[in-house]
Amino acid sequence: MGGAPSREDLEISDSEFEDEEEESQTEEEEKYEDVDEGEDERRRSSEKKGVQTPSSIDEIGSRVSAKVGAEMQLKTTRDQLRVDFVSMGVYAMKFFTEEDFKGFVEKYEDCLFENNYGYESNAQNKVKVYGKDFIGWVNPEVADDSLWEDAEDSLWKSPKSVTPMRENQDLREEFEEAAVNGGAIQSLALGALDNSFLVSDSGIQVVKNFSHGIHGKGVYVNFDGGNRSNLVHSTPRKALLMRAETNMLLMSPMGDGKPHTRGLHQLDIETGKIVTEWKFEKDGTDITMRDVTNDSKGAQMDPSGSTFLGLDDNRLCRWDMRDRYGMVQDLADPNTPVLNWAQGHQFSRGTNFQCFATAGDGSIVVGSLDGKIRLYSNNSMRQAKTAFPGLGSPITHVDVTFDGKWILGTTDTYLILICSMFTDKDGKTKTGFAGRMGNKISAPRLLKLTPLDSHMAGVNNKFRGAQFSWVTENGKQERHLVATVGKFSVIWNFQQVKDGSHACYRDQLGLKSCYCYKIVLKHDSIVESRFMHEKFAVSDSPEAPLVVATPMKVSSFSISSRR
Repeated sequence: MGGAPSREDLEISDSEFEDEEEESQTEEEEKYEDVDEGEDERRRSSEKKGVQTPSSIDEIGSRVSAKVGAEMQLKTTRDQLRVDFVSMGVYAMKFFTEEDFKGFVEKYEDCLFENNYGYESNAQNKVKVYGKDFIGWVNPEVADDSLWEDAEDSLWKSPKSVTPMRENQDLREEFEEAAVNGGAIQSLALGALDNSFLVSDSGIQVVKNFSHGIHGKGVYVNFDGGNRSNLVHSTPRKALLMRAETNMLLMSPMGDGKPHTRGLHQLDIETGKIVTEWKFEKDGTDITMRDVTNDSKGAQMDPSGSTFLGLDDNRLCRWDMRDRYGMVQDLADPNTPVLNWAQGHQFSRGTNFQCFATAGDGSIVVGSLDGKIRLYSNNSMRQAKTAFPGLGSPITHVDVTFDGKWILGTTDTYLILICSMFTDKDGKTKTGFAGRMGNKISAPRLLKLTPLDSHMAGVNNKFRGAQFSWVTENGKQERHLVATVGKFSVIWNFQQVKDGSHACYRDQLGLKSCYCYKIVLKHDSIVESRFMHEKFAVSDSPEAPLVVATPMKVSSFSISSRR
């Protein structure tokens, strides 16, 4: 039934549900899990214990009321009849029977659906929310997961237990570079050629690419002294490399806490000068963009590149730095440079685009506020070929593999990994960028922190900027995924995540969630974590170095193949 969900509490006492009268609540309340232990439960502390701090384990002495949502980080372990979750601390709760355990998990999933979508949890409403083609996302047990198993073997094998891989024997810190000129690092612009760049609130620091990381070159471009014009009202939020990495587009938000901007600055890296200011304009009217990206995964290495993609809340387009006749514009004349809207679509309303990325062939993946992820071909921006439904959380960042087969979405509390491959009616394997996937769609997999690690990361720290390792050549496969949360840089082995038989997945109900990862812990909050281009991988390492930036330092880590 549609409309607002009926509000009720899920009471857990001795792992059993209480009477219906205890569950009735007012219409305005959200769904909550209540964990209630009385004196009898205290005597059974071996059955129900809660982790109050990372260093102590205490029994739950009173009711713990936690709103049902992704922020609970609920983790189920079927063989132990146990659930772990976060609520002002970390708690573990065990059940006496499998029936009670399954009943709790099913009730939790129902509450989660109702809180996320505002509908009662039933088959009809799930089809309404997800669509009939995506019913495998609701019932992963019936989804076709065969396409997940096509990846080649990795140097890292599946672990024998579900304990997250946190030992650092494979991660070796090679270099540490301090930010210069007192500027706090705001973002990374990694190059695939000779140099990479640290964008700070006072300028750009140029660093040299090596096979074991990045080193400073002693070159710094200041934003003052005439280089910083009145269009740049704040620190550049994003730096986009172009033209064989000799030029950089700097995007600065207008302010008011919003990411939107009305224009860009073009920096000539070789001279260290801003050569022009570009304005976003369509049909003679100034417009805004919230994000920009390259035409494809390897486009920044193209010496003749003159186009890039732009995204706003309800716009997706391609900008051309040439005029509408394809002629290079005179950048010396401040009145001449106008970005040409070369291709795109302005949607009437409701798309609420947040982020986007491109594959090797220029196909585009777009994440939205409602959690939807849309796939566009490289020659049409008007209608998505495929639209994956949301799981209730906004998508804040997206990435896609070079071959377009895998999509990685970032939310505040988890990452979602989607297989875009499907088999068409002629038996050919395609991606969702090339055609409608129909109903043969694999269920996604979630990448999460354990409740304990989530608690240690901090209640206000969220996942940011999850990305695949960097490949720009057909036939090569990305090996790892990395995301940032607070002081953690979290690394998953890609092959391991795709391996449906590994230990993480064996005793789970619902969507498969992977808790096997490595953590790089820094003393300060991490600004960004990214893998260098795969050409910088060396013979004794399965991966190019990982670069981790905090406001005042940038560190490079190599991943050794030694066991």
